[in-house]
Amino acid sequence: MMEQEMDHAKRSTREETDEEKWVHDASVDYRGRLPLRASTGVWKAIPFVLTIEFSERVSFFGIATNLITYLTKVIHQDLNTAAKNVNYWAGTTTLMPLLGGFVGDAYTGRFHMVLFSSLVYLMGLSLLTMSLFIPSLTPCKNNAKVCVKPRKAHEVVFFLALYCISLGTGGYKPCLESFGADQFDDDHSEERKKKMSYFNWWNFSLCFALLLGVTVVVYVQDYVSWGLASLGLTILMAVTIIAFYVGKPFYRFRSSEGNTLTPILQVVVAAIRKRNLPCPSNPSLFYEVPKSQGRLLRHTNRLRCLDKAAIIEDRNEDQGDINPWRLTTLTRVEETKLIVSMIPIWLTSLTNGLCIAQSTTLFVKQADSMKLNITHSFKIPPASLAAAGAVGTLISVPIYDRIIVPFLRRVRKNERGISILQRIGIGLAFSVVVMVVAALVEKERLGKAMSGNEKMSVFWLVPQYLLLGVGDSFSLVGLQEYFYDQVPDSMRSLGIALFLSVIGMGSFLSSFLIIIVDHVTGKNGKSWIGKDINMSRLDYFYWLLAVLGALNLCGFVLLARRYTYKPVQRRVMQADDGVEDEATRV
Repeated sequence: MMEQEMDHAKRSTREETDEEKWVHDASVDYRGRLPLRASTGVWKAIPFVLTIEFSERVSFFGIATNLITYLTKVIHQDLNTAAKNVNYWAGTTTLMPLLGGFVGDAYTGRFHMVLFSSLVYLMGLSLLTMSLFIPSLTPCKNNAKVCVKPRKAHEVVFFLALYCISLGTGGYKPCLESFGADQFDDDHSEERKKKMSYFNWWNFSLCFALLLGVTVVVYVQDYVSWGLASLGLTILMAVTIIAFYVGKPFYRFRSSEGNTLTPILQVVVAAIRKRNLPCPSNPSLFYEVPKSQGRLLRHTNRLRCLDKAAIIEDRNEDQGDINPWRLTTLTRVEETKLIVSMIPIWLTSLTNGLCIAQSTTLFVKQADSMKLNITHSFKIPPASLAAAGAVGTLISVPIYDRIIVPFLRRVRKNERGISILQRIGIGLAFSVVVMVVAALVEKERLGKAMSGNEKMSVFWLVPQYLLLGVGDSFSLVGLQEYFYDQVPDSMRSLGIALFLSVIGMGSFLSSFLIIIVDHVTGKNGKSWIGKDINMSRLDYFYWLLAVLGALNLCGFVLLARRYTYKPVQRRVMQADDGVEDEATRV
């Protein structure tokens, strides 16, 4: 008896040692072998990922935050047209990841999609630089600094460069963030906690890039040279692409799993075919196939109509004669439920994207109409006010990650501290407050402008940017984590793309609202969003956004209270049987 217990103990020790030494989450190292935990992934790989993300975000924010200034002052578009063009470009840039994320998950794999897309992005930056240096492509003839109307060739190459950057972002952005999250093993408790911090520090580096982009890059654009700024961004991107490739030995790779949308369609078709069958009350009667690698999902009681896709009709199916359009596994059914359940959350998150869209359009034009001087000889570039938002996030993320979360873990006995949707909800509440503050400040600014008094200092805009940054540390980080964790494991790049589409649709919604509001209010002779900001009523527009945000927040709270999180079965070590499944919700 004692010898048997000793054998069990030895076997358990060997299994635990093997579990600690190797990573068993369906990933491989760069040679296609089982990854060694000590030398791959986690924070050994993440610096390379964050470096190229930092470079890309410096480029993006340097361009995006000051694009409306370039369109109005260099290409001479009016405020309405320029705001719509910025929103169209920003919307396209953040919707393209839906395509890139799908292709990366289904066919190319995330690493190769990041490499290819970053080269397309680099091509866009190179075209942008060429449009500002090659004499036949510059905005004005004979290198004049100011001209009434820019060359058509410049406009064509300029917008071609912008949409090359959009195309590059489409594959790069969703796959890089999910590739970084893939470096953590969800079945290893310590690595799982580190992954929660990963999303916080991802946004910390993103906001540091924003800070640099809207200060140094924007200053060079406004007061030195647009061409020099573009050249610097192109060189930085080229160097970090090389650095990302050099880190290849430290990465954990996930292979592509084919078309990830087909299994969802199979579940729907199978459920429709068997719609007249009664659902068994015992979940163990549903069809399931144990996975040697990867994770199974437990049965949930939501969307019971889809459960019928996993009902076994005859013995031939139970013995392996399976038609996937007639019978699917319970895990596939639950994955389909996850996607369907995400749609209301995605819709109620759009007001946050709508709020963010104002920070790169109307907020910038507000700043441009205010007193920008710090001293007699130094002016703040209008787009640089976004640095206050970055500071808000840079301050709040470490406080949340290092102080608030550990405290809530102890108090609530919860691994996360607060749930993902609670975090998003706090961020949505902040977006309502931002629009209220913006409306109050704009009313004061407009009053001074109309009375002919001295212009308000641009620092009056700091509170709304600061609150936006703090709110983003809750809403955007929460949305990233939600769309990565709650999608099926095979669709995680597409999940990040869904997060980005919230911001993209927010930009398109902003353009749509501007068109509608301009059309409706313009009938009375004074549009809320006219060609001249001092003849507009942006404060009314901001109040409209605040009301829409408050109503949306109420709907989000109702959805969040009824939401069921992803029911994952994780592996846990047992002394007698090795590895078995433990059902948990994430």
